[in-house]
Amino acid sequence: MPVTIEPSNELNYVIQQIVLSSSENDFFDQLVPAIKDASKESRGYLLLHALSQFSDNREADIEKICSTNHQEFTTSVNQLLHVREGTVNLTTEILRLNQAIQASTEKLAEQKKALVESRGVRQNIDEATQALTDCLEVLRLANQVHDLLSKKSHYAALRALDELQNVQLREVTQYNIADIIQKSVPATKKMIADAVMTDLNTWLFRIRETSQFLGEVAFYHTEQRRTRQKERAEKLAYLSSFKLNSAIELASDENIEFDTLDNEDVQVEFTPLFECMHIHNALGQTDKFRADYAATRRQQKELLMPTSITLIDSEESSLSELLEGIAGFAIIEKATMQKAPGLRSTEDVDELWESMCQTAITLIAKALHEVDNAEMLLKIKGVIALFIQTMESWVYPVGALDTFLLTLFEKYAELLKRRFSDDFQEIVSTDDYMPMPINNLDEYEKVVNVSWYTPDKSTDELRFPCVLPFSQMYPLCCIDIRNFLNQFYFFSDDHFQQPRVIDDKLKTSLDELLSEKVCHSLVERLSSQYLGQIVQILINLEHFEIACKELEQLLVAARSSSSASGSIVLSATEEFRSNKKTAEKRIFELVNSKIDDLIETAEYDWTAHTLEKEPSNYMQTLTQYLSNIMNTVLLGLPTEIKELIYFDALSHAASMILSLPLSPDVKKINPNGIAALAKDVRFLSDFVDTLGNPILQQNLDELKQTVTLMQAENSDEYYDVSTRNKKYGRVDALNGPLLLEK
Repeated sequence: MPVTIEPSNELNYVIQQIVLSSSENDFFDQLVPAIKDASKESRGYLLLHALSQFSDNREADIEKICSTNHQEFTTSVNQLLHVREGTVNLTTEILRLNQAIQASTEKLAEQKKALVESRGVRQNIDEATQALTDCLEVLRLANQVHDLLSKKSHYAALRALDELQNVQLREVTQYNIADIIQKSVPATKKMIADAVMTDLNTWLFRIRETSQFLGEVAFYHTEQRRTRQKERAEKLAYLSSFKLNSAIELASDENIEFDTLDNEDVQVEFTPLFECMHIHNALGQTDKFRADYAATRRQQKELLMPTSITLIDSEESSLSELLEGIAGFAIIEKATMQKAPGLRSTEDVDELWESMCQTAITLIAKALHEVDNAEMLLKIKGVIALFIQTMESWVYPVGALDTFLLTLFEKYAELLKRRFSDDFQEIVSTDDYMPMPINNLDEYEKVVNVSWYTPDKSTDELRFPCVLPFSQMYPLCCIDIRNFLNQFYFFSDDHFQQPRVIDDKLKTSLDELLSEKVCHSLVERLSSQYLGQIVQILINLEHFEIACKELEQLLVAARSSSSASGSIVLSATEEFRSNKKTAEKRIFELVNSKIDDLIETAEYDWTAHTLEKEPSNYMQTLTQYLSNIMNTVLLGLPTEIKELIYFDALSHAASMILSLPLSPDVKKINPNGIAALAKDVRFLSDFVDTLGNPILQQNLDELKQTVTLMQAENSDEYYDVSTRNKKYGRVDALNGPLLLEK
């Protein structure tokens, strides 16, 4: 336990140390603090008491010492008096100093008190100043957030708000302003989110307005790629088998850099979208933003699609605007997927794409009834094909559109068939059914070039004007057939994934046109009574049959589908071939009818009293008729057909002539009557000899043998089988006895 020092002992110790000071300065250095301490502690009287006691003690010591040595004592007394005087002076000085110190101490205490008080005020001021500074910084940041919002620096505003919330507000949590601002943070975040969404909606509106132009630019770029591919195919033929968007085409075109979204015509900036994504991600609202964005795009898709379109405007603007808008919309979607992964899912984008495609298909299908022109439908197909190829390059599925092209093709084929059907009908109905006259070499070459016709003479041997065997309808139909083929295959230009369908439909349609509109129309005109028209129809049928055979080869060579193989057979070929027989029969009918008419004018006097010197008039007219038609009307027919007509006509004439004496009206025939008949038969036989075909005489064998039998002096020979077979083998077994009886 520490020892407690009495105050008097402590003062005695201090006085001893003062007295023992080695110098005056040390003396005062120790005395002044002692007086100062005694004054502070109100122990001045103790100090004086200690000093007096010390003085008394010293005096006692001095007296003790002086008693032994007076002189020294006296001296010491003097010294002591001197010291006492000094002590008195010192005491006086000490008292004065004590008073001064006390006054100074009181003043110092007052000053210290004032200082302490001023330090407290200053500390309060400093604290208030710091609080104000912190609050002002908070307010500055709060205002900065709103300033940044007004400047549309949304992300900077969000960062400032984050700094305000997580740094600055924590330093002023003891103030009410912190609570006020903290409570306003959610509202400010909502303001930022709303502001950035407003900017995004503005961007989306501009994108929607730009979509059509973006699609137009994409279409133009695809058209340029088509042109470059065609130019490459012209230089290197094997490249023609590679379609647009094939690996070869893409590799060949890769040196041409073109950004659909950033070019001299259109620039699509995605910064507002990225900023909005970033801010919603920072706000922890990524899922909400993704859902809101998807809903907005669905609404824009609905606004993009019209309720109806027209396909009969001259520039197909309605259809082009629709497809360009869809293309632009879809390109933005695909670009968004690439630039902002996670924002748009493949399923959402494909769903929107399929919805737009189905709506477009429905709108086009509803408007198809307006189209009654194949050329217009081909333009419509061209726009759709351009749309398909453009979207294929953006890796969108186009199966539904390819399938819809089949519907367009069916419509196109029907329109072509209807138009060419009308053309064929008009050509057939307006033809003059006369051999086609050619006035000069230029006309001749034009006709030969468009027709499937192999001339039997070279151009050097021709003399103009001349005539071609077929009538004008044949080259006109050939021209239409070639146009029909070309226009059918026009549909496969640029893009069509079903070439086999074109090949099959073309064969079917061509067959129907040739069979129903050409062949049947020609057959219907076989009812004409004009032999020249019938003959010309037969010649035309012959050439159409040749044309059909050529077409079969042409169709094989022109196949769109490389996988198809085998030959092609047109049913129209057999139609023309079989109806040639019909035409031949009709010629036989007309010739035989004329023969009948002529033979009916025969006026035999079967019981004449005199012999006729000249052949009958009807016989002369008959042979003249046969000669004339062969050299005029039937001249253009092939030799084998003319011989067949002769064969049938002579056979029919012989039968009709033979029927004259067999008539029930003829009861009796005398030699003069038989001689007249024999003269006519001989005249007919001589005419047949002039034809230069011995086989034709066989048609008269029965007639000649029958006349010979009627002139025979010994009719019993007929009843002798061996003689009859030798001389009258062609005579009818029933007619012979009947005529002999007459």
